Amino acid sequence: MLVKAVVVTYNGLHWIDRCLGSLRDTTVPVETLVVDNGSTDGTVEAIRSRFPEMELHATGENLGFGKANNIGLRMALDQGADHAFLLNQDAWIVPGALAKLVAAAKVGPQYGILSPIQLNGTGTALDLVFSHYLGPRFHPKLFSDMSLGLAGDLTYPVKFVNAAAWLVTRACLQKVGGFSPSFFHYGEDDNYVHRLHYHGLQLGVVAGSRIHHDREERVENPYFDDRSMWNDRKAVVEFSDPQKMLDPGRQKLFLMRQLGQRLLSAQRSEARELRERLRAVNALPKEEVLKNRAMSMQVGPSFL
Repeated sequence: MLVKAVVVTYNGLHWIDRCLGSLRDTTVPVETLVVDNGSTDGTVEAIRSRFPEMELHATGENLGFGKANNIGLRMALDQGADHAFLLNQDAWIVPGALAKLVAAAKVGPQYGILSPIQLNGTGTALDLVFSHYLGPRFHPKLFSDMSLGLAGDLTYPVKFVNAAAWLVTRACLQKVGGFSPSFFHYGEDDNYVHRLHYHGLQLGVVAGSRIHHDREERVENPYFDDRSMWNDRKAVVEFSDPQKMLDPGRQKLFLMRQLGQRLLSAQRSEARELRERLRAVNALPKEEVLKNRAMSMQVGPSFL
Protein backbone atom coordinates (compact mmCIF):
# COMPACT_ATOMS: atom_id res chain seq x y z
CA MET A 1 0.00 0.00 0.00
CA LEU A 2 1.74 3.16 -1.21
CA VAL A 3 0.65 6.66 -0.25
CA LYS A 4 2.14 9.64 -2.10
CA ALA A 5 1.95 12.73 0.11
CA VAL A 6 1.86 16.05 -1.74
CA VAL A 7 2.64 19.32 0.03
CA VAL A 8 2.53 22.63 -1.84
CA THR A 9 4.65 25.32 -0.22
CA TYR A 10 4.81 29.07 -0.64
CA ASN A 11 6.81 30.99 1.95
CA GLY A 12 5.95 28.31 4.49
CA LEU A 13 9.13 28.31 6.58
CA HIS A 14 7.13 28.95 9.77
CA TRP A 15 5.32 25.59 9.49
CA ILE A 16 7.64 23.38 7.47
CA ASP A 17 9.19 21.43 10.38
CA ARG A 18 5.81 20.54 11.89
CA CYS A 19 4.18 19.79 8.53
CA LEU A 20 6.88 17.64 6.94
CA GLY A 21 8.04 16.25 10.26
CA SER A 22 4.59 14.78 10.84
CA LEU A 23 4.87 12.86 7.56
CA ARG A 24 7.96 11.09 8.89
CA ASP A 25 5.98 9.64 11.79
CA THR A 26 3.44 7.47 9.98
CA THR A 27 2.51 3.81 10.28
CA VAL A 28 1.84 3.39 6.55
CA PRO A 29 4.47 3.72 3.79
CA VAL A 30 4.58 7.32 2.59
CA GLU A 31 6.63 9.00 -0.09
CA THR A 32 6.51 12.79 0.14
CA LEU A 33 6.73 15.24 -2.74
CA VAL A 34 7.00 18.96 -1.98
CA VAL A 35 6.07 21.34 -4.78
CA ASP A 36 7.36 24.81 -3.99
CA ASN A 37 5.61 27.75 -5.65
CA GLY A 38 8.52 30.18 -5.75
CA SER A 39 9.17 30.76 -2.03
CA THR A 40 11.53 33.59 -1.10
CA ASP A 41 11.74 33.03 2.69
CA GLY A 42 14.19 30.11 2.79
CA THR A 43 11.57 27.36 2.56
CA VAL A 44 13.35 25.54 -0.27
CA GLU A 45 16.73 25.64 1.46
CA ALA A 46 15.20 24.39 4.71
CA ILE A 47 13.55 21.43 2.99
CA ARG A 48 16.77 20.44 1.24
CA SER A 49 18.77 20.53 4.46
CA ARG A 50 16.25 19.17 6.96
CA PHE A 51 14.24 16.73 4.82
CA PRO A 52 16.70 15.39 2.24
CA GLU A 53 14.75 12.15 1.80
CA MET A 54 11.73 14.04 0.47
CA GLU A 55 11.45 14.83 -3.20
CA LEU A 56 11.41 18.57 -3.92
CA HIS A 57 10.11 20.16 -7.10
CA ALA A 58 10.88 23.89 -7.10
CA THR A 59 8.77 25.57 -9.79
CA GLY A 60 10.48 28.96 -9.47
CA GLU A 61 7.11 30.69 -9.78
CA ASN A 62 3.70 30.70 -8.15
CA LEU A 63 1.60 28.27 -10.18
CA GLY A 64 -1.33 28.45 -7.79
CA PHE A 65 -2.60 25.78 -5.40
CA GLY A 66 -4.39 23.52 -7.87
CA LYS A 67 -1.80 23.46 -10.63
CA ALA A 68 1.02 22.78 -8.17
CA ASN A 69 -0.93 19.93 -6.56
CA ASN A 70 -1.62 18.49 -10.00
CA ILE A 71 2.13 17.94 -10.43
CA GLY A 72 2.09 15.65 -7.41
CA LEU A 73 -1.18 13.96 -8.36
CA ARG A 74 0.21 13.11 -11.80
CA MET A 75 3.30 11.60 -10.19
CA ALA A 76 1.14 9.61 -7.78
CA LEU A 77 -0.64 8.00 -10.72
CA ASP A 78 2.54 7.43 -12.72
CA GLN A 79 4.34 5.83 -9.77
CA GLY A 80 1.49 3.45 -8.95
CA ALA A 81 0.39 5.01 -5.67
CA ASP A 82 -2.80 3.65 -4.16
CA HIS A 83 -3.61 7.04 -2.63
CA ALA A 84 -2.46 10.63 -2.82
CA PHE A 85 -2.50 12.58 0.44
CA LEU A 86 -2.76 16.35 -0.01
CA LEU A 87 -1.59 18.28 3.05
CA ASN A 88 -1.48 22.06 3.44
CA GLN A 89 1.85 23.59 4.44
CA ASP A 90 0.19 25.08 7.54
CA ALA A 91 -1.15 21.72 8.71
CA TRP A 92 0.34 18.63 10.33
CA ILE A 93 -1.04 15.20 11.05
CA VAL A 94 -1.43 13.46 14.41
CA PRO A 95 0.36 10.06 14.63
CA GLY A 96 -1.89 7.31 13.32
CA ALA A 97 -4.19 9.72 11.47
CA LEU A 98 -3.06 8.70 8.00
CA ALA A 99 -3.38 4.99 8.77
CA LYS A 100 -7.00 5.55 9.80
CA LEU A 101 -7.76 7.34 6.54
CA VAL A 102 -6.21 4.50 4.52
CA ALA A 103 -8.15 1.90 6.52
CA ALA A 104 -11.40 3.79 5.91
CA ALA A 105 -10.68 3.91 2.17
CA LYS A 106 -10.15 0.16 2.12
CA VAL A 107 -13.59 -0.60 3.58
CA GLY A 108 -15.40 2.29 1.86
CA PRO A 109 -14.71 2.21 -1.88
CA GLN A 110 -17.59 4.63 -2.44
CA TYR A 111 -15.39 7.39 -1.01
CA GLY A 112 -13.13 9.16 -3.48
CA ILE A 113 -11.87 11.58 -0.82
CA LEU A 114 -11.45 11.08 2.92
CA SER A 115 -10.62 13.86 5.35
CA PRO A 116 -9.55 13.83 8.99
CA ILE A 117 -11.08 16.05 11.63
CA GLN A 118 -9.33 19.43 11.54
CA LEU A 119 -8.29 20.94 14.86
CA ASN A 120 -6.90 24.43 15.26
CA GLY A 121 -3.15 24.98 15.57
CA THR A 122 -3.09 24.62 19.35
CA GLY A 123 -5.38 21.59 19.41
CA THR A 124 -7.80 23.31 21.77
CA ALA A 125 -10.82 23.31 19.45
CA LEU A 126 -12.07 22.35 16.03
CA ASP A 127 -10.81 24.56 13.23
CA LEU A 128 -13.63 27.10 13.06
CA VAL A 129 -14.16 27.05 9.29
CA PHE A 130 -13.95 23.25 9.21
CA SER A 131 -16.63 23.01 11.91
CA HIS A 132 -19.08 24.76 9.59
CA TYR A 133 -19.06 21.70 7.30
CA LEU A 134 -20.12 19.27 10.04
CA GLY A 135 -23.40 20.73 11.26
CA PRO A 136 -26.70 18.81 11.30
CA ARG A 137 -27.79 20.15 7.91
CA PHE A 138 -24.71 18.49 6.36
CA HIS A 139 -24.79 15.31 8.44
CA PRO A 140 -27.49 14.78 11.09
CA LYS A 141 -25.43 12.52 13.40
CA LEU A 142 -21.76 13.53 13.24
CA PHE A 143 -21.73 16.24 15.92
CA SER A 144 -24.09 14.20 18.08
CA ASP A 145 -21.99 11.04 17.83
CA MET A 146 -18.78 12.94 18.54
CA SER A 147 -20.32 14.61 21.60
CA LEU A 148 -21.57 11.28 22.96
CA GLY A 149 -18.32 9.43 22.25
CA LEU A 150 -19.97 7.21 19.65
CA ALA A 151 -18.05 8.28 16.55
CA GLY A 152 -14.88 6.24 17.07
CA ASP A 153 -13.18 5.73 13.72
CA LEU A 154 -16.42 5.77 11.73
CA THR A 155 -16.62 7.54 8.39
CA TYR A 156 -19.37 10.11 7.86
CA PRO A 157 -20.40 11.29 4.37
CA VAL A 158 -20.44 15.09 4.10
CA LYS A 159 -21.14 17.59 1.32
CA PHE A 160 -17.87 19.50 1.51
CA VAL A 161 -14.52 19.65 3.30
CA ASN A 162 -11.73 22.03 2.31
CA ALA A 163 -8.61 20.44 0.83
CA ALA A 164 -6.26 21.05 3.77
CA ALA A 165 -5.85 17.29 4.23
CA TRP A 166 -7.40 15.06 1.60
CA LEU A 167 -6.69 11.39 1.06
CA VAL A 168 -7.60 10.92 -2.61
CA THR A 169 -7.93 7.37 -3.88
CA ARG A 170 -6.33 6.15 -7.09
CA ALA A 171 -9.78 5.26 -8.41
CA CYS A 172 -10.86 8.86 -7.84
CA LEU A 173 -7.86 10.28 -9.69
CA GLN A 174 -8.50 7.94 -12.59
CA LYS A 175 -12.15 8.94 -12.76
CA VAL A 176 -12.30 12.60 -11.66
CA GLY A 177 -8.74 13.72 -12.35
CA GLY A 178 -6.98 16.74 -10.86
CA PHE A 179 -7.84 20.33 -10.06
CA SER A 180 -9.35 22.51 -12.78
CA PRO A 181 -7.06 25.19 -14.25
CA SER A 182 -9.97 27.63 -14.02
CA PHE A 183 -8.85 28.29 -10.44
CA PHE A 184 -5.58 29.86 -9.33
CA HIS A 185 -6.11 29.89 -5.57
CA TYR A 186 -9.32 29.08 -3.67
CA GLY A 187 -12.43 27.63 -5.25
CA GLU A 188 -10.55 24.66 -6.71
CA ASP A 189 -11.62 22.37 -3.86
CA ASP A 190 -15.28 23.44 -4.19
CA ASN A 191 -15.11 22.59 -7.88
CA TYR A 192 -13.38 19.28 -7.26
CA VAL A 193 -16.08 18.19 -4.81
CA HIS A 194 -18.79 19.16 -7.32
CA ARG A 195 -17.08 16.96 -9.90
CA LEU A 196 -16.57 14.16 -7.38
CA HIS A 197 -20.31 14.00 -6.76
CA TYR A 198 -21.07 14.35 -10.47
CA HIS A 199 -19.02 11.20 -11.09
CA GLY A 200 -20.86 9.26 -8.39
CA LEU A 201 -18.23 9.25 -5.63
CA GLN A 202 -18.56 10.44 -2.04
CA LEU A 203 -16.58 12.63 0.35
CA GLY A 204 -16.17 11.42 3.91
CA VAL A 205 -14.80 12.56 7.26
CA VAL A 206 -13.09 9.93 9.42
CA ALA A 207 -13.97 10.88 12.98
CA GLY A 208 -10.99 9.19 14.64
CA SER A 209 -8.38 10.82 12.39
CA ARG A 210 -6.93 14.22 13.35
CA ILE A 211 -4.78 17.00 11.95
CA HIS A 212 -3.88 20.47 13.18
CA HIS A 213 -4.59 23.39 10.84
CA ASP A 214 -2.80 26.52 12.03
CA ARG A 215 -4.70 29.45 10.55
CA GLU A 216 -6.88 30.96 13.27
CA GLU A 217 -4.64 33.98 13.89
CA ARG A 218 -4.56 35.10 10.26
CA VAL A 219 -7.28 37.73 9.94
CA GLU A 220 -6.37 39.18 6.52
CA ASN A 221 -6.74 37.34 3.23
CA PRO A 222 -6.90 39.31 -0.03
CA TYR A 223 -8.65 36.42 -1.76
CA PHE A 224 -11.63 36.93 0.57
CA ASP A 225 -11.28 40.54 1.74
CA ASP A 226 -11.64 41.89 -1.81
CA ARG A 227 -15.38 41.54 -2.44
CA SER A 228 -15.08 41.82 -6.23
CA MET A 229 -12.45 39.07 -6.30
CA TRP A 230 -14.68 36.92 -4.09
CA ASN A 231 -17.67 37.39 -6.39
CA ASP A 232 -15.59 36.69 -9.50
CA ARG A 233 -14.37 33.42 -7.96
CA LYS A 234 -17.90 32.49 -6.86
CA ALA A 235 -19.11 32.94 -10.44
CA VAL A 236 -16.37 30.68 -11.77
CA VAL A 237 -17.30 28.04 -9.16
CA GLU A 238 -20.98 28.19 -10.11
CA PHE A 239 -20.45 28.02 -13.88
CA SER A 240 -17.82 25.28 -13.53
CA ASP A 241 -20.23 22.97 -11.69
CA PRO A 242 -21.24 20.10 -14.01
CA GLN A 243 -24.24 19.38 -11.78
CA LYS A 244 -25.79 22.83 -12.37
CA MET A 245 -24.84 23.35 -16.02
CA LEU A 246 -25.57 27.08 -15.81
CA ASP A 247 -25.70 29.02 -19.08
CA PRO A 248 -23.98 32.44 -18.85
CA GLY A 249 -26.36 34.10 -21.32
CA ARG A 250 -29.50 32.92 -19.55
CA GLN A 251 -28.05 33.79 -16.17
CA LYS A 252 -27.33 37.35 -17.34
CA LEU A 253 -30.92 37.77 -18.54
CA PHE A 254 -32.23 36.41 -15.25
CA LEU A 255 -30.07 38.80 -13.21
CA MET A 256 -31.07 41.76 -15.39
CA ARG A 257 -34.78 41.01 -14.86
CA GLN A 258 -34.21 40.67 -11.11
CA LEU A 259 -32.27 43.93 -11.07
CA GLY A 260 -35.05 45.77 -12.90
CA GLN A 261 -37.64 44.54 -10.41
CA ARG A 262 -35.53 45.62 -7.43
CA LEU A 263 -34.97 49.09 -8.94
CA LEU A 264 -38.68 49.56 -9.59
CA SER A 265 -39.51 48.63 -6.01
CA ALA A 266 -36.67 50.80 -4.61
CA GLN A 267 -34.92 47.82 -2.98
CA ARG A 268 -31.53 49.48 -3.15
CA SER A 269 -29.37 47.05 -1.16
CA GLU A 270 -30.69 44.09 -3.16
CA ALA A 271 -30.12 46.05 -6.37
CA ARG A 272 -26.49 46.70 -5.42
CA GLU A 273 -25.94 43.01 -4.79
CA LEU A 274 -27.52 42.08 -8.12
CA ARG A 275 -25.36 44.65 -9.95
CA GLU A 276 -22.26 43.05 -8.45
CA ARG A 277 -23.38 39.55 -9.39
CA LEU A 278 -24.13 40.73 -12.92
CA ARG A 279 -20.68 42.35 -13.12
CA ALA A 280 -19.08 39.05 -12.07
CA VAL A 281 -21.00 37.11 -14.74
CA ASN A 282 -19.95 39.65 -17.38
CA ALA A 283 -16.33 39.30 -16.24
CA LEU A 284 -16.46 35.50 -16.46
CA PRO A 285 -13.82 33.97 -18.78
CA LYS A 286 -16.66 32.09 -20.43
CA GLU A 287 -14.84 30.06 -23.08
CA GLU A 288 -12.18 28.83 -20.67
CA VAL A 289 -14.66 27.96 -17.91
CA LEU A 290 -17.10 26.12 -20.18
CA LYS A 291 -14.27 24.25 -21.90
CA ASN A 292 -12.89 23.07 -18.55
CA ARG A 293 -16.39 22.19 -17.34
CA ALA A 294 -16.93 19.98 -20.38
CA MET A 295 -13.57 18.31 -19.84
CA SER A 296 -14.34 17.67 -16.18
CA MET A 297 -17.47 15.75 -17.14
CA GLN A 298 -15.42 13.12 -18.95
CA VAL A 299 -14.30 10.01 -17.08
CA GLY A 300 -10.52 10.02 -16.80
CA PRO A 301 -7.57 11.85 -15.25
CA SER A 302 -8.68 15.28 -16.46
CA PHE A 303 -6.16 18.13 -16.07
CA LEU A 304 -3.35 15.78 -15.02
